[in-house]
Amino acid sequence: MRLALDLAAEAARSGEVPVGAVVTLGERIVATSANAMRGGHDPTAHAEMVAIRAAAKALETPRLDGCALWVTLEPCAMCAGAIALARLSRLYYAAPDPKGGAVDHGPRLFAQPTCHHRPDIYAGIGEAEAAGQLRGFFRDRR
Repeated sequence: MRLALDLAAEAARSGEVPVGAVVTLGERIVATSANAMRGGHDPTAHAEMVAIRAAAKALETPRLDGCALWVTLEPCAMCAGAIALARLSRLYYAAPDPKGGAVDHGPRLFAQPTCHHRPDIYAGIGEAEAAGQLRGFFRDRR
């Protein structure tokens, strides 16, 4: 999670919402990313989506069985759907997102009967730092 938090801080410095993501396979870091929506003019370039795409490319497979995703904010519905489709084994996230999250808030995508894969979920790792990054980012823009 330390690396994801550092990536989120870098994103904030470049004007992106501070969210960072890392995909691991065992002890190996497979892919890293941060939000890139503004810079890439891509509304789907959430940190999770970019990391999942990069990991699938690096491993040359659309299925990320055995991989873990570490992200600094609870994934939204789009990202949660991608996590399920990629068959990630574990999801670690730092800060909850009561407004836009879709794992433990909102639609709770993995609990839906139409969701065919549910990763093991570990929430709250690095929560205080991630929440502080987000609060500071939005405070500075108001």
